[in-house]
Amino acid sequence: MKLLSAAPLSVAFSVACQASLIVPRQRSIAGDAGAILGALEARALPNAPNGYIPQAGDCPSTRPALRSAEGLSPQETSWLETRRGVTLPAMEQLLNRLNISGFDASTYFSDNMGNTSMLPNIAVAVSGGGYRACLNGGGAIQAFDSRENNSTAAGHLGGLLQSATYLAGLSGGGWLVGSIFVNNFTTISGLLYNNNASSVWEFQNSIFEGPATGGLQILDSTEYFDTIYNEVQGKTMHFDTSITDYWGRALSFQLVNATDGGPDYTWSSTASQEFFTSGQSPMPILVTDGRAPGELLISDNTTVYEFNPWEFGTFDPTTYGFVPLEFLGSNFSGGVLPPNDQCVRGFDNVGYIMGTSSSLFNSFLLNINTTSIPSAFKTALAHLLTTIGENNDDIASYSPNPFLAYHNATSPVATAPSLTLVDGGEDLQNIPLHPLIQPPRAVDVIFAIDSSADTTYNWPNGTALVATYERARNASGIANGTAFPPVPDQNSFVNLGLNARPTFFGCNASNTTGPAPLVVYIPNAPYVYYANVSTFDPSYNTSERDAIVANGNAVASLANGTVDAMWPACVACAILSRSLERTGTPVPGACVQCFARYCWDGTRNSTPPVEYDPVVKLQAVDVQSGSVRGVGRRAWGMLGAWVVVVVWGFVV
Repeated sequence: MKLLSAAPLSVAFSVACQASLIVPRQRSIAGDAGAILGALEARALPNAPNGYIPQAGDCPSTRPALRSAEGLSPQETSWLETRRGVTLPAMEQLLNRLNISGFDASTYFSDNMGNTSMLPNIAVAVSGGGYRACLNGGGAIQAFDSRENNSTAAGHLGGLLQSATYLAGLSGGGWLVGSIFVNNFTTISGLLYNNNASSVWEFQNSIFEGPATGGLQILDSTEYFDTIYNEVQGKTMHFDTSITDYWGRALSFQLVNATDGGPDYTWSSTASQEFFTSGQSPMPILVTDGRAPGELLISDNTTVYEFNPWEFGTFDPTTYGFVPLEFLGSNFSGGVLPPNDQCVRGFDNVGYIMGTSSSLFNSFLLNINTTSIPSAFKTALAHLLTTIGENNDDIASYSPNPFLAYHNATSPVATAPSLTLVDGGEDLQNIPLHPLIQPPRAVDVIFAIDSSADTTYNWPNGTALVATYERARNASGIANGTAFPPVPDQNSFVNLGLNARPTFFGCNASNTTGPAPLVVYIPNAPYVYYANVSTFDPSYNTSERDAIVANGNAVASLANGTVDAMWPACVACAILSRSLERTGTPVPGACVQCFARYCWDGTRNSTPPVEYDPVVKLQAVDVQSGSVRGVGRRAWGMLGAWVVVVVWGFVV
């Protein structure tokens, strides 16, 4: 290992600004899309009728009902046409800039505009992993966003986000997706630096203690916990609650640009936001797992549910249905509302949805022991544990169960009065690939950002991909027609270095059991910072926060092509791969080279690997942090009280 010498922060940013790096700056930045990255304006609509407490009221003239999952909803189908009109010009521009030698993207697009289904369909999936996943994934999104400063320079990947149809997250990755969309589809720089005002992502303020006063928030710690307690208690008067209610409200204070944590902001309000209805953003999806009554361990054939802007439900052949998200909490039975029942609104609070997808973190609240926490708050948590049992501390309770008496022959929850959901990664599918491999969505390529902590030192080893591949082959039929490209076992991932650099899976479509996307696997690795912080680390100062984002940017972009000058063109080849097959277009020679370079060749080495303990790949400059991570890399403590910020170049 090479120890990194310390250098002043001013030197770090001076050198970085001379390189091809997207560096977050504490000022507003006008991107080439004309977006303002400064002060955040409108958030997701505060359209819940009674703050955090769901409330019954009049139903629309067409009463809401469940639909079976044979295909996409009419709303998604209609929106896809609008979004396609935005993604295709952005994609053409991106592919031209990424410059595949001998390939004219404009001619290719022009030749196929008569049948746009022949052109690529892109999705991005961001794994779970707490704040590590939120920040590392944020760096990848920053690299993919054309609104970010310098992101569309030669060798940069800005525009990939604008070309994507879907953006999925779960657990910590769900915090990222949720925070972007609830804050008006803002940029990562907008979340980090809010026009010289306090940023949204003030993660130095531990969720245990609540927000600091004087910035976005106005509550001290005691008021913070009192506010959360009173809101959840208000819901308890009418609905079952769980520890996830408290956890979700606490999350909102860190992720929503509102002084009160946005108790009346709903996930379904995204569908009414102009940036979304006009097709200017991808479609956000969060993933959660179902836990059948009496079940404690989550199996690989558990039902996987999704929250999208219009609906909550699943394509799995168990429940196999969707409920209108806006009316979650209404008393559905057999797929319909009884004639005299009112419609409930406000159940889909954004914090509760993000908390459901990350319910594994309920344990955060169960281990707090600070004097600022009111005794009533602690008593409420203890009472919940007594009621539900300690083995259920990770559940989110959805009562009444929207799928009651629905698909009785196949659904394990058809007779349950309450639907219990848990963290979307508990079935080991820690990358939210499930909604993106559904045949009706016809996704061609998925950029899978993996910040999982699979190894001793909190690095990924491909477990999430293995879990999705094995589920697609499950003899129970739970896959329901989905297919996933072959991947090797976890030992092979480590032994072959597939968890240390990007790899393409599914390059040969004929090797899959059905139509499957090409997966661009982008695992967290130390390019400019040891970003293998603990999943359960509750706070990060600004330097650490920015360093993890910068490392995520470098991981996804290979330091804007610095690590491999072919990488930008190879990303373009991955995007085009399935489309070239459909149109019968010969694969450009440059893409042949890329596929030889990045496609998994089927090799396996399943012998037990040596402990995976990587070193920083690029030269890094250190700045004072004020804290030291005692977890992660074994030699981390040798770095003292320094953390890394980014400067491109190689360690010599």
